[in-house]
Amino acid sequence: MPAGSFIMGEGTDIANRRDGEHLTHAVYLDAFVIDATTVTNRDFARFIDATGYRTDAERWGISAVFRHQVQASREDVLGALDGMAWWVAVRGAHWRAPGGALSTVDDLLDHPVVHVSWRDAVAYCQWAGRRLPSEAQWEYASRGGLAGCRYPWGDNVTDEYGAWRCNIWQGNFPHTNLIEDGWRFTASVEAFPPNGYGLYQTVGNVWEWCGDGFDPEYYARSPLSNPPGPPDVARRVMRGGSFLCHDSYCNRYRNAARTSNTPEASSSNIGFRTISVGA
Repeated sequence: MPAGSFIMGEGTDIANRRDGEHLTHAVYLDAFVIDATTVTNRDFARFIDATGYRTDAERWGISAVFRHQVQASREDVLGALDGMAWWVAVRGAHWRAPGGALSTVDDLLDHPVVHVSWRDAVAYCQWAGRRLPSEAQWEYASRGGLAGCRYPWGDNVTDEYGAWRCNIWQGNFPHTNLIEDGWRFTASVEAFPPNGYGLYQTVGNVWEWCGDGFDPEYYARSPLSNPPGPPDVARRVMRGGSFLCHDSYCNRYRNAARTSNTPEASSSNIGFRTISVGA
């Protein structure tokens, strides 16, 4: 990614004001190198094999799984999460078993690794000699050089022939997925064309951890050059949306959209990509 400036945030009515994305502002960034894709199951397996690391989900023995994705015995399904009936807590769900103990990633090695917490992603970065992107770096890269566009490729979620350009939910969420984009859950990391900078699937597919803490008011006081994110904030930024995004409840599969989670949280739709600086 070349050094440069861009307008960060969303200046139209689609902005989620409670997330602070409406506070548009100019940002300058030094050059950096970013993964073209999210880290895959194959990538993460190399890390585990080299280090013996155990993820938070493995240590705790439980993680959140989308209800239609569950592959586990009845006794391992511990119930729905508060306020989100489409999420269930599943004993034995982790990165090697994304749906639960009866699932595997053997046929998903080129899919994004999931059930990784922010702390797991940081551990991978330390092993790889890389870092999680800052929120500003992530958005700059996701925009692909297009100023002010909603998505990495422009403003329409489908192309001129009606084909979907990312992996999100089509149909009546969370009951019926029409799978018009070809993928029921995660997609392989290069399943859709890249943006102008060569990055694949920065929107849809899986949420991506950033290095920053999350503060919805941060944009109002963010430094204009290489903003590091707010200090002393517990929740961590996630970007890009996932295969579960649908306009009926979540329109965050956009360049400017932002949300957060706790650093130990894991689920079947959260992954990450990494960067290095000094390009």
